Amino acid sequence: MKKCIVVMLSILIGLSAAAQTAVVQDSAVTGKITVNKDPRLDLLAKKEAEFNKLAALGPKAAQGYRLLVVNSNDRNYAMKIRAQLLKAYPEQKVYMTFQAPFIKLKFGNFVDMNDAEKYRKLITSAKIVTNNVYVVAEIVEVKADKNKETADEE
Repeated sequence: MKKCIVVMLSILIGLSAAAQTAVVQDSAVTGKITVNKDPRLDLLAKKEAEFNKLAALGPKAAQGYRLLVVNSNDRNYAMKIRAQLLKAYPEQKVYMTFQAPFIKLKFGNFVDMNDAEKYRKLITSAKIVTNNVYVVAEIVEVKADKNKETADEE
């Protein structure tokens, strides 16, 4: 009985192994495909590639300067000054940090000390703050200049 079962199993295994042989046939049918597309798609793809390239560069960090505008424990005053700075100088960023019990308001990302001094004079002459504005050394964000990047490639 055991011999019969072993023989039957070996026959089944042999048949199933023979069933695994593949018959190679070329299923690809050659033909012609016509693509009708809007030529503006090429322009869009090019713009998106440029955007992705600049995004990959992203903001880089460098040693630079920021202006310490407010160092106070009055949150409402700090928020008022922050709003005035953002309204007057939308091209610059304002950084608000809390180091108990004081709120520090720092302004700008300046690589050059002269730029920081220029904005310090503008802020004090506009009388946005009544106390002193200090230039402090910090690690700042440096954005990649799109025109400079394209000029380097050419």
